[in-house]
Amino acid sequence: MFEYEKLFGDDKLHEECGVVGIYTEKPELSSHLVYYGLFALQHRGQESAGIAMSTGGGQIEQQKGMGLVAEIFNNDNLNKLNGCVSIGHVRYSTTGGSQIENAQPLVVKYKKGAFALAHNGNLVNADSLKEILENSGVIFQTSTDTEVVANMIARNYNGSLVKSIKNIMEIIKGAFAFVIMDDKSLIGVRDHFGLRPLCIGKRPDGYILASESCAVSAMGGEFIRDVEPGEIVVINDTGIESIKSNKYASRKSCIFEYVYFARPDSTIDGVNVYQARYNAGKELAKEAPVKADLVFSVPDSGTPAAIGYAQELGIPYGLGLIKNRYAKRTFLEPTQELREEAVKMKLSVLKELVKDKVVVMIDDSIVRGTTSRRLATMVKEAGAKEVHIRVASPPVTHSCFFGIDTPFRSYLIGATKTNEEIKDFIKADSLHFLSIQGLIRATGRENGFCLACLNGDYPMEVPNFN
Repeated sequence: MFEYEKLFGDDKLHEECGVVGIYTEKPELSSHLVYYGLFALQHRGQESAGIAMSTGGGQIEQQKGMGLVAEIFNNDNLNKLNGCVSIGHVRYSTTGGSQIENAQPLVVKYKKGAFALAHNGNLVNADSLKEILENSGVIFQTSTDTEVVANMIARNYNGSLVKSIKNIMEIIKGAFAFVIMDDKSLIGVRDHFGLRPLCIGKRPDGYILASESCAVSAMGGEFIRDVEPGEIVVINDTGIESIKSNKYASRKSCIFEYVYFARPDSTIDGVNVYQARYNAGKELAKEAPVKADLVFSVPDSGTPAAIGYAQELGIPYGLGLIKNRYAKRTFLEPTQELREEAVKMKLSVLKELVKDKVVVMIDDSIVRGTTSRRLATMVKEAGAKEVHIRVASPPVTHSCFFGIDTPFRSYLIGATKTNEEIKDFIKADSLHFLSIQGLIRATGRENGFCLACLNGDYPMEVPNFN
């Protein structure tokens, strides 16, 4: 599941992917609108991207490639895609390697035509389901769990694509948000716990499905609501239909959407991401105040929390770290030493701001601690008197099996070291992680979150290979 460079590289958790879909009465606009939606979701996956579109007569055409959205698509290939129904996908792999054959959407031909599917999430029983399918003669072209789902939908077809989807939802286990299309309909599906986000938007000429509300805005739509856990949404020329699940499961939105994954201008399950991060900073200030001269963030996702922390304590906020937005990802460096040195390519210290000052550096999370250690050292080398690190989330202590790229537990610093040991390792003068209670207060909701990576309380049975 985890490749070497992901285990030892970038010191963050990574989302698997983002999905969008559109049903529009203006087919000449659809491919460009999906492009805008994928561009807005680029933070959710940078390995590959793709667009699939119904072009009439039961045919689905697609364009996909490796790399960033703006590198793959242009006016020429977008203008070749023209239809009323379209879906798109950006990918960061947690199951299946980083190859073009694993890029999505997947287009599947079956006895009644064709459909395309894009998936955000991860199935915990994909291996067993794949073995059953292979034993019955199915040949797989990719190594993704998405193809397992696509094959099950095709094999369970009995006159209705929606009925087939509903049937397989009782079999697959894990986290998933699907956008699915055939030549006439756009379908959105969310798992019974709502672990992965999916929302609905409205344009004057049709409807939008997207992983985040920021994509709805980018596509010129108005956010309507989130797809409910276990819900199937069907959009076609008759309008929009909701098929609710009769299977009860308590909502378990992924808490790390609010900590790190989602864009700050998105609202997921009624919680605004920016406000949650800002509130986390205020909660952090209440739990662990510091008499300091300056507060700054590890950009960008730590910035709202840093602003909240500074305002709560009345300490000046400044840009202690400057981000180079064009630096390549650090996991591409061949050795750990060079990877740590490559932090300087991504972030540099504003020496004039930190020199001779007691500073508080706010980060959204710490996974392995290597980047925090290098940053604290850089700030001290720039002349800071003291560097106090505050983290706007609790320690990550357990692996995620639901579509988040998490190292094995033995590589999680929060699972292997005490708070004092982490402080010493990252060379901070003091360290405090926000409590789980403080993080939940920051969202404004009392419950309804998956906290498994923080406390090991998984909402379902998961593999045991940590």
